[in-house]
Amino acid sequence: MPDDLRFSRSDSTTVPTAAPLAVARWCVARGWPVHPLAPGRKTPAGNCKECSRRYHDRATCACRGAGRWCHGFHAATLDMSLVGRWWGDNPRLGVGVACGPAKLVIVDVDAHTSTPPARDRLLPGIPIAEEVDVSALTTGFHTLAVLAALRGEQDPATDTGTLRVRTPSGGLHIWYRVTDGRRWQCSTGSGAARALAWQVDVRAEGGYIIAPGTRTSAGTYTPVGDVRTPAPLPTWLALELERTGHLPTERVPAPRTVPPRARQAVVAAGGGHTQATRALSTVLAEVTACATTPEGTGFTAKLNRAAYTAGGLVAVGHLTEKDAEVLLLEAADFARPGRHRQNSQVIRSGLSAGARRPLHTRSLP
Repeated sequence: MPDDLRFSRSDSTTVPTAAPLAVARWCVARGWPVHPLAPGRKTPAGNCKECSRRYHDRATCACRGAGRWCHGFHAATLDMSLVGRWWGDNPRLGVGVACGPAKLVIVDVDAHTSTPPARDRLLPGIPIAEEVDVSALTTGFHTLAVLAALRGEQDPATDTGTLRVRTPSGGLHIWYRVTDGRRWQCSTGSGAARALAWQVDVRAEGGYIIAPGTRTSAGTYTPVGDVRTPAPLPTWLALELERTGHLPTERVPAPRTVPPRARQAVVAAGGGHTQATRALSTVLAEVTACATTPEGTGFTAKLNRAAYTAGGLVAVGHLTEKDAEVLLLEAADFARPGRHRQNSQVIRSGLSAGARRPLHTRSLP
């Protein structure tokens, strides 16, 4: 193996700076399944013509059974013979690592300077007072540092005890390993669904990361410092990931309307099917209907609306705050089990906001 690779199987602390085959072998030696990336790009390499079809089913695709890569990170392998064939025959392919099977969580920090979004999207779930100037929070490095500071913890971007990889655009991949068997989920920091912080993505189960040493047309993914081993995911960061919905939602066996106990609480609180109870039942039904689909239903917004409505009814005496919180939690935990803490935070915030706007029956639809 050429000396300019600065890599050998006996030297597990050195990352190759060339030869994708060497990069792939280095990853596999560390237990990280790899898959090919398109030459010079960050995206998985295609293979069979069927892959271009929108509804091509990987379960029936013949590629993997024939020893060919296909379907991105689903093809990731630890088989050294396959690795030798794939990259040996196609030396321009890049190297991707399947995060889930590798038991990795990667914090992907974006360095692109942008105008901050609405303050409720900077640190999802953490309110930022209007009097706080957020104009200087223009990159993911800023929001991640603020999150760490709020928790009294070290900024992961400065964590010299774990593998960190500088991206060609100036961003940073911070590698951690999962030690408790939990299957953390991916997220996009600028997305409307789950997010750890603005411009901070999470690569985990169901995603992949570009291997250190990989070259693209934009440049090389270069390790920072001397550490080449991912440290265990810090406890505080795991708590933040849990708070922001990065654990999988348990499957719900069948859709239902408002759970019976919550429905009874509504009726008892309002004394019957009044305008108030109908209004609350309507927004609760929107929350519980989210149980049929794990993502993309606007669950948080619907829960917030239900809590806001309930808060307005509490303010005029149609039900007590305790009853409101109980029925909202039951509806929310029914639709999104495993998110009790996040659900509680949304409910408390919505109830508080709604209480400032009393909802009289004459103003109800």
